[in-house]
Amino acid sequence: MTFLDSFYALFLIILTWLYWQHSSLINLFNKILNNSSKPSEDLEQKPQYKTQQNNRSLQLWLIIIASLIFYSFLQLYYIPLLIIITLLNFYLGKAMAVRWQWRKISKESSPQTNENGQNTTSASHLSEQEWFTAHQVWSNRNGHILTFGIGVNVILLLSFKYIPFLLTTIGAILDFPVAIESAGWFQENLIAPLGISFFTFECIAYLIDVYRGAPATFNLLKFAGYKLFFPKLISGPITRFHTFDAQFRDHSRPYPEYFIQGLWLIACGAVKKALIADNLGIFVDLCFGNLERAGSGDLWLATLAYGLQLFFDFSGYVDIARGSAMFLGFTLPENFNAPYFTTSIASFWRRWHMTLGNWLRNYLYFPLGGSRQGVTRTCLNLLVVMLIAGIWHGAAWGFIIWGGLHGLALVAHRLTDIYSKHHPQFGQWWQTIPGTITAWVLTQGMVFLAWIFFRLPDVRQALYVLFHYFNKIGDAQFTQKVYVEALGIGRTDLLAAIGLLLAGMGITYFGQRGLKLQLHWHLKLVLVPLCLFAVWILAPEEGLRYIYFDF
Repeated sequence: MTFLDSFYALFLIILTWLYWQHSSLINLFNKILNNSSKPSEDLEQKPQYKTQQNNRSLQLWLIIIASLIFYSFLQLYYIPLLIIITLLNFYLGKAMAVRWQWRKISKESSPQTNENGQNTTSASHLSEQEWFTAHQVWSNRNGHILTFGIGVNVILLLSFKYIPFLLTTIGAILDFPVAIESAGWFQENLIAPLGISFFTFECIAYLIDVYRGAPATFNLLKFAGYKLFFPKLISGPITRFHTFDAQFRDHSRPYPEYFIQGLWLIACGAVKKALIADNLGIFVDLCFGNLERAGSGDLWLATLAYGLQLFFDFSGYVDIARGSAMFLGFTLPENFNAPYFTTSIASFWRRWHMTLGNWLRNYLYFPLGGSRQGVTRTCLNLLVVMLIAGIWHGAAWGFIIWGGLHGLALVAHRLTDIYSKHHPQFGQWWQTIPGTITAWVLTQGMVFLAWIFFRLPDVRQALYVLFHYFNKIGDAQFTQKVYVEALGIGRTDLLAAIGLLLAGMGITYFGQRGLKLQLHWHLKLVLVPLCLFAVWILAPEEGLRYIYFDF
């Protein structure tokens, strides 16, 4: 079951009804908790609070059960693994929040009693030296727990995604055939769990947040609901537990504007994915699947089409995920903010896959020292972070090269920025119209060319494309098969269609950002059924797999 399946619509409707309209379920839940007899003393004393707690617990149970059902349609056999990872990270976070060292030292400090003769000694009465000692002990203990937690999550990710790549690399370097044979066996028999990269990144973020001082949750249901929340379970966006928790505590009833905006996001996401990304993907697959027969013009067109396919595919998925979450009262973070209209690579990464960019900054770049330790260290940090981002996306040299290219681009941008500060005239030129156009062309040119290594992680294939961008004549039969038979339009018509798509993106961007134009909710309600009908009629018969399912 994916977001575009008709069964998913039924699944979401039923879940939404149960989530908000469940008085009978609450009554049944209360009876079970109170042994189907008279109300307990607690419930008689605080009936409203108890009912509210049961209400919240039932909502969390609905989220967890629905998420497991959703995932079971895709990879039923990995559900125990997800539950184990969830439990492990919950108890690690809980362990870091237990300040038994403070209580131990408090007992050893001089006792104090209140007027009733009760011992009131606490950590607040410790001496400065005792505070320092307790802090060191607690930090060291939590540091060990954090290291263990990060290590387990990283090893889990490496085990599923990178064993074949590591064995192949070792076998090639050391001329060790057994390693290469083992890599082939793992590649054929070991399938990585869907969403394992996003899942482990969220776990690592939670553990680091707790280590830095954020409160750990002692509510397993709440943590499981956060980790398994089906809209973001497979491909993000990457969210933080404390944001999820705050939203869950704040919403107590459905709001009409949430449903309207949720419907609109789902409709927009369906159009992006099914009408735009999948149609572009058909051409991209045909072209990159027949590199030797494609001409230079075809390769340029496929490169442009793939960059757009990737954006509309992933942003469409996130739109549907955010819309689905809004039906349950949650607002997931945005992941894209017109990245193809940025004029610097740094700005691109602030507006492309924004939750991953935030994760890389908060949990890698800043801990490495950020930009606080000189230019050389800053450039090295940028390069390391982007190499890790490349490795995170996939176990192939193409992804590493892609990350390295973005790292080098960020280094070049940082050095250019420093040079511009020391030479104001050079810096001012970038603010002019020619400078802005040049910056945009350089930025997006680098981004789209780097996508080649993302789409073709086999370096030989990627280099073949780069070396045949000019003076390569395509096969006439390829042109007939791709443009006439498969697409039904010529190369020029396809280029014009992509041009119109880019123009539409530009008009939308400048309308929303420049003129601050927004559609009224009445118009959204009119457009939603039209969008969904267009998807039903015009989408390819067999939709393509979501690209980011592979990451």
